[in-house]
Amino acid sequence: MDTVKAQIEELLYDNAADFEIAKVLKKDIKIYFDTLEETFSTSGGKDFLVKHTKKIDSILKLVYKVATRDMFGDYLPMKNSIPLALVALGSYGREQLCVHSDIDLMLVYKDIPGYNVKELIEKMLYILWDTGLKLGHRVHTIDDLYGVSQTDITIKTALIESRMIEGSIFVWTETQNAISQIRHDNIKEFIRLKLEEQEIKHRKYPLTMEPNLKEGVGGFRDANLVFWIGKILFNVNNIKNLPSTIVDENEYQTFRIALEFLFRVRSALHLVAKKKEDQLRLDLIPGIATLLGYENSQKGHMRFTKKVTDSLKTIRLYSIIWLDTLTKDYKEDDTSKNYIYPQKDMKNFNDILIHLKEYTDKPFYAHPTLLQQLISINKPERLTKALYRTIRTLFYQPHCYSIFRTLSYSKLLRYTIPPIKKVVDLPQFDGYHQYAVDIHSLKCLYHLEHIKDHFIQTLWETLSNDEKAMLKLVVFLHDAGKGRKRDHHFVGASLFKVFSQRLQIEESLINIGETLITYHTLMSKVAQREDIYSETVILSFASHFKTKKLLDMIYIVTYADMNGVGEGTYNSFNAKLIKTLYKQTLAVLGQTTILDETEKRLKKELTLQRNADFQVLSKIQQRKILHIPSNLLFLRYNTKRILAITKKAFETKNYEFSINNDKYLTIEVIRRDDFNLSYLLAKLSSLNVVHMDICKLFDDLKYFKIDFSQTVDAEDIGFIEEMIHNAFKPGKISTPQIPHIDPSEIQIDCEHSKTYAAMHLNCKDQKGLLAYIINIFDDMGIDIATAKIHTLKSRVRDMFLIEKHGNFCHNVETIIDKLTGNE
Repeated sequence: MDTVKAQIEELLYDNAADFEIAKVLKKDIKIYFDTLEETFSTSGGKDFLVKHTKKIDSILKLVYKVATRDMFGDYLPMKNSIPLALVALGSYGREQLCVHSDIDLMLVYKDIPGYNVKELIEKMLYILWDTGLKLGHRVHTIDDLYGVSQTDITIKTALIESRMIEGSIFVWTETQNAISQIRHDNIKEFIRLKLEEQEIKHRKYPLTMEPNLKEGVGGFRDANLVFWIGKILFNVNNIKNLPSTIVDENEYQTFRIALEFLFRVRSALHLVAKKKEDQLRLDLIPGIATLLGYENSQKGHMRFTKKVTDSLKTIRLYSIIWLDTLTKDYKEDDTSKNYIYPQKDMKNFNDILIHLKEYTDKPFYAHPTLLQQLISINKPERLTKALYRTIRTLFYQPHCYSIFRTLSYSKLLRYTIPPIKKVVDLPQFDGYHQYAVDIHSLKCLYHLEHIKDHFIQTLWETLSNDEKAMLKLVVFLHDAGKGRKRDHHFVGASLFKVFSQRLQIEESLINIGETLITYHTLMSKVAQREDIYSETVILSFASHFKTKKLLDMIYIVTYADMNGVGEGTYNSFNAKLIKTLYKQTLAVLGQTTILDETEKRLKKELTLQRNADFQVLSKIQQRKILHIPSNLLFLRYNTKRILAITKKAFETKNYEFSINNDKYLTIEVIRRDDFNLSYLLAKLSSLNVVHMDICKLFDDLKYFKIDFSQTVDAEDIGFIEEMIHNAFKPGKISTPQIPHIDPSEIQIDCEHSKTYAAMHLNCKDQKGLLAYIINIFDDMGIDIATAKIHTLKSRVRDMFLIEKHGNFCHNVETIIDKLTGNE
């Protein structure tokens, strides 16, 4: 700065134009801003802001000097004689000016003839504008100040935190006297308007993962409001100087640490954004976290964001308490909030919890004095049995959200509900959630207790009190497993189980709760990402929720979870999809056999997905395997065998087959081309088929596995290979023997499922039986999707699944006639 002063002195000596002086200042300002990150790295929160404020002060003092020297020349009066004072307002006045914030400057003057003060002010402003500084200025006479303060509450606020920068001490003294009058004017109205303003801003800027550090909940405006009202009432220069009956020293230390951190965050925010920015946007977090010394990784970014949220909650808590104490004589409590107040006879934390649950007949707010009591009252280091008993009863209250919001505001949520300890303040960088995990969980609980969907409300009302309490705990803990390496669904279910056992919840309800948490995202995902008119999709979903009660509960949980994400997440469009999924699932709940099979398949799919050989396949190949329509493949074979079959299928162009003749003859075929199975079976009718599987795979491929009861001679293998090749040649016909089948031995169910009809055959084993059946199906153009052929004690127990859109269900009588030889 000394170099700049010397340059300006030289320019003044040479009578240089104002814009030449402004150029020197502009260059110095650019160098200063370019090196701010380096300065920031060696400065604390408020210290950095003070340094920046002082730098701006020095520029304004220099401009004042230039303007007065230019105006008065050799006849420059004493500074105090010039009736002008430069006054800092707002954050600049508090010495909390952030890097790219507007510089709020007020020029106060007395219009005394001969000093040409207006021209002097104009000269100063032109120079300042030419430097490129972001200046927000006001020009007033001393006599104007009181009248101006009456026009706008924001102006009055700015005036009461003013600070002199340069100029006449006499003008400043008169300005202070005017401000003192303003400070004492209509205090009650000032407090009312500022509190209303705060409430509006809190509604506009809630505590999300992208908080507004200035105007939002727990932001600088909350801390400022404590100072402003403290200044009005006690004329203090900072919050610390307020009476100890209002601001406890230990509480202030906690508050100050949080505020210091937020000062640094906001400064870093401006530096990274390279402009004025009050919202901690997600895209800026990596740069800010790195600038503040956090590890440049997701873990580092999460640690940083957690601390931001925690600091904002600290500012919120103490601002609420201190503002209430400061303003209690100037306002009345808002009766619409149904405040709960502390009781003098409460001796410990358990007493307060019991007190809170007595008022849950309707939603309530904890009065600031109750928050003060909560953070001050005696609490055991760990939860006692008595506390667990009380906590259990909280979930039975109709408006327990009010209780847990109170615990959240007093920062006692992680103490009261230990399973959520790791997710309090935890951000969710998933592009979907808007709130930290604990805030999201609270909002979910709120929406569970304030269901707006009439149909879902009727489902809720059918639940017992025990079921409702369990469901509230599920909703509150559904994301408690986040922030770990393991899948949060499974971790959350485990945490729920342990905590529920300590609350002595009934075991059957705990089991239900575990299921709901394990699959709490499934309903919304299936409804919005999959074909909810596909039977496979519906059966897969329903296999997790096999009773109407369980289905009702996951529907309710899904509603609460989605509403807790943020406004508009649960809307008329996805609500319709989810309700359709609910109704579609309800229709298949009675199909227990199919649901059991689907459940077993899903477990096999999970095992498959964890298999290293499966994971090396391409994503397209993995998807094709998991979407194989035949359950049989997954139910019959182990993971290794499934992978062997499907890998072979990926390599198959037309058809592939293998023959194993070790213990008994086994033929395996994978085909894309037409395969005359009846021809092959007829040719091999001298052998007894004891087992056969037919499975649809993917890309028009089908898998056949035929087990016979005996081996064949080695020289016969070549003949069998020729038979298989011939089975793929058109025109090959072999007339099978006609077996004896009684109509009572055939069962056909065209309502087996939406997609498939089923045919069960339980009759005497006969040579050529299978070839005969397959031949009839081929002649009628009936496509077998899955077949399970099994022979035991000379009787066959065969099951065929046939696609319903073909010729099967329209020709049931004909099929039976053909099979029984009555045609």
